[in-house]
Amino acid sequence: MRRFVLPNASLHTRAGFVMTGLATCLLLVLGSVWLHTTRQSVQEEVEAATRVSEQWLNVVLGDMAALPVAEREARALSVAAAIGRVRANVLEIRDAEGKLRHVSPPSAYKVGRSAPAWFAGLLACDLPSHHLAVGSLELTLHPDASRAVLDAWDELVGLTGWALVLLGLLFVATRRALGRALRPLDQIMQALDRTGSGRFDTRLPVFSSLEMGRVSRAFNSMADRLKAAVDDNVRLETAREVAEQMHIRVEDERRAERESIARELHDELAQGVTAVRALAGAIVQRTTEQPALHGHAQSIVAVTGEMQDGVRRILHRLRRKDEGRLASQLESLIDNWRQQHGIDVFSRITMADEAFDAEVAQCVLRIVQEGLTNIIRHADASRVDLLLLQAGTVVQIRLADNGRGLGGRPSGQAGCGLGLQGMRERIALLGGQLEFSCPAEGGFVLNASLPAEMRRVKA
Repeated sequence: MRRFVLPNASLHTRAGFVMTGLATCLLLVLGSVWLHTTRQSVQEEVEAATRVSEQWLNVVLGDMAALPVAEREARALSVAAAIGRVRANVLEIRDAEGKLRHVSPPSAYKVGRSAPAWFAGLLACDLPSHHLAVGSLELTLHPDASRAVLDAWDELVGLTGWALVLLGLLFVATRRALGRALRPLDQIMQALDRTGSGRFDTRLPVFSSLEMGRVSRAFNSMADRLKAAVDDNVRLETAREVAEQMHIRVEDERRAERESIARELHDELAQGVTAVRALAGAIVQRTTEQPALHGHAQSIVAVTGEMQDGVRRILHRLRRKDEGRLASQLESLIDNWRQQHGIDVFSRITMADEAFDAEVAQCVLRIVQEGLTNIIRHADASRVDLLLLQAGTVVQIRLADNGRGLGGRPSGQAGCGLGLQGMRERIALLGGQLEFSCPAEGGFVLNASLPAEMRRVKA
């Protein structure tokens, strides 16, 4: 069964129609009860009138019992003609041959009018006729409820008019009452819009009605919790940035300390070992005729050579850039981003043993951060693939998603961090290149290449 729904009707209008419909159903039930009661009343009224009329005729005709038959018949006809119409009955007089000698004239009450046939059929009652004999004449009383039915019809028309007026007033009153009760919904919708746009200080007044008051209190409580959560996120982000800066500073200090140790080893130990080896080499050249001394000198040369190789390896490890820290930072960034946004990220990070410059590592981290931010803002993607490959002295970065792409053009929307244009400029300063593409199958691909060792380009 399909429900009838008013198109584009407001809530209070629909509620008004529902209340009016329910009231109409109630009135129809009351109308059926009234119809049944009225039918009984009409029947009782006509029966009572018929009994009174019959008794009256019996009295009149009884007074003429001593008269001759012919005179009695004449007197009966004259009396019938004199009395006219008997109440709620039609009086007919017929002779012995069945010829109609007299019939009551039409009623003068609401003359010319009658109730509709369908309504008269609803109130119709099957009442028997009553017969009286006066000589050869037969008097018949036929019950006639037409006037009573007409009175009931007039009463129904009046009641229907008043019912329509009351239903209209009920609809208007219900609609206005609901409109007044639901008026705070406009404020609630505006507050939701402002909160959705980032204004977390929006609050609702406590409305007078119980239900709307509960809604306003629930909204204000939600807004308080949301603002507290945002403040906590800001504090956490600030703390994270401070911790990251402190970590970078500690790492810089450690790197500087390692470089200082490497310089000290190079200046003190390496030069001493080199001098010892040079002296041992000179002894080897001058003791070719002294086998015992010559062999010891060669041993000194070999040992000092091994010492030089060991010092060189130590210096190389001390001066090597900490590329492992970049990999851990990238993995941490990807894990946090995956948890926050629920998007699958598949990463492959491959680094060689060559030195990796700190500023280049910072640039790589910012490229990945900005690329992931743009994916959230513009791509509407469900999968991201990250490839970071260090091949020799070149670092290759490829960030691809399966979103809707950017039409082959960088986004100029504010609030995108460095932005693609800023990213291009930063990579160019380090001597690298940045390219964008939108594959035919969809998505957006970012390709960047830059040197592992810093080669800053003059602007």
